[in-house]
Amino acid sequence: MAAYSRPASIRAEGLRFLVSGAINTGATFALYWGLLLITEYPVAYTIAFLAGIVLGYVLNSRYVFKVKASARSALLFPVVYLVQYVLGIVVLWIWTDRLGFPAKYGVFATVAVTIPVTFVLSRLILKRN
Repeated sequence: MAAYSRPASIRAEGLRFLVSGAINTGATFALYWGLLLITEYPVAYTIAFLAGIVLGYVLNSRYVFKVKASARSALLFPVVYLVQYVLGIVVLWIWTDRLGFPAKYGVFATVAVTIPVTFVLSRLILKRN
């Protein structure tokens, strides 16, 4: 029975990860658009991006993986976003420059590659004993 509970647990975490990602994306988009009313886009984007990291940490630790937040995991968690960004840029470059596909559709390729990697890295950081 224990062999079946782990995959079920990971599937449940995966589903919660997708839900929290949608919430985080919606919240950071709304913050970005709201900030555009009072500041320039680089400032708005930076604030929204940083808020997204904080919100992502809270959602992932409390809701997705249901672990207690710690200073160590809070300091390591932004690495997930750095890896996500670099991986996304590489995938986008391959999509457009190497494969010749339109850049406007490249975001779908980046999401397909980065979501599983982001899930695994988040899980490793937050559930590490």
